Amino acid sequence: MRTPPRFDRGHTDDLMTYLAASPSPYHAVANTAERLEKAGFRQVSETDAWDGSLGGKYVLRGGAIIAWYVPEGAEPHTPFRIVGAHTDSPNLRVKPRPDSGAHGWRQVAVEIYGGPLLNSWLDRDLGLAGRLSLRDGTHRLVNIDRPLLRVPQLAIHLDRSVSSEGLKLDKQRHLQPVWGLGDDVRDGDLIAFLEQELGLPSGEVTGWDLMTHSVEPPAYLGRDKELLAGPRMDNLLSVHAATAALAAVATSGDGPSYIPVLAAFDHEENGSQSDTGADGPLLGGVLERSVFARGGSYEDRARAFAGTICLSSDTGHAVHPNYAERHDPTHHPRADAGPLLKVNVNNRYATDGSGRAVFAAACEKSGVPFQTFVSNNSMPCGTTIGPITAARHGIQTVDIGVAILSMHSARELCGAKDPYLLANALAAFLEG
Repeated sequence: MRTPPRFDRGHTDDLMTYLAASPSPYHAVANTAERLEKAGFRQVSETDAWDGSLGGKYVLRGGAIIAWYVPEGAEPHTPFRIVGAHTDSPNLRVKPRPDSGAHGWRQVAVEIYGGPLLNSWLDRDLGLAGRLSLRDGTHRLVNIDRPLLRVPQLAIHLDRSVSSEGLKLDKQRHLQPVWGLGDDVRDGDLIAFLEQELGLPSGEVTGWDLMTHSVEPPAYLGRDKELLAGPRMDNLLSVHAATAALAAVATSGDGPSYIPVLAAFDHEENGSQSDTGADGPLLGGVLERSVFARGGSYEDRARAFAGTICLSSDTGHAVHPNYAERHDPTHHPRADAGPLLKVNVNNRYATDGSGRAVFAAACEKSGVPFQTFVSNNSMPCGTTIGPITAARHGIQTVDIGVAILSMHSARELCGAKDPYLLANALAAFLEG
């Protein structure tokens, strides 16, 4: 067993930088790729023929990235060790006809993505980010990271019942942000504004995938800065930790006994059913091509998959001090007490006893403590990419993550040490 890792605040500082620079899944995978490039990884195209060369490689597709490292001595049937995560977070996304308004206010038409805590998006300064599709078939990332939009809440004077009956929001009528004044609302105004911001010719943008984000930067919180507040921790915290772990394993000089893989998918928050989601063919296709590129057969592919293990890393619920009764009475995960092992016998999480042993071994090897999460029987839990990955690819999968508060809020909260502890446990797992 290793000595327990000494907390390195530099990891959490870098996480804060990563969160701030990744307001959309497209930015997240670009930043992940940049970090992997510095560790010696190179991008390969899905439309090119692949070779069986050693080293680190990655594939980008939309808001998803699959990266893997082939060590010296790897055979075609060498199993994989995968850390799975997702790049998307609940938010407000721009509709195909974004320009709207009423009563002298210019507004942007948005649609609810995933299951956000809607009240957390009210009276918050919002930027706009995402991907623009250009006339020549290429794409450009855009990030207006300054106060541009705002969803104004109704004054209490006009709804006295809000204090006694709670806030009630109509998703269509009450969540359309304002971004200016004027009665003359014209189709194309928002896109023309973005073209101007990027220095593009008028009419160059023919498609867009745009979303709002809070422009308030991540920050340490608390008397001793022992907490971290920031956006999109669900689940960029896991993507960042897995990226750091994969880069560390690839540059350690000690060849891992497995082929370590990072699989960061898009669209987890709305079911994972897309060509970049965990329920799509991306991961299986990449793993199979890796086997075949190294001279493997279908038999080698079957052997590799049979020995493969995946850690599905997503955030989980820390016990809430104001709502402790909502948690299982014997499972109260705490911040900065190490990553969670997430268990649900109805297979909302993929963990079983064998999987617990795998994660426990990685934590023991790295000196990282871990804790267990299970839902209150009266509070059905959510799910992750874990069961999807296990069922689609027939590989053993274990659900883990970091305990946070305010999950699905525009701004979430975790212990400052936990991201570092997670990265250490993931590195030990990827080493094998």
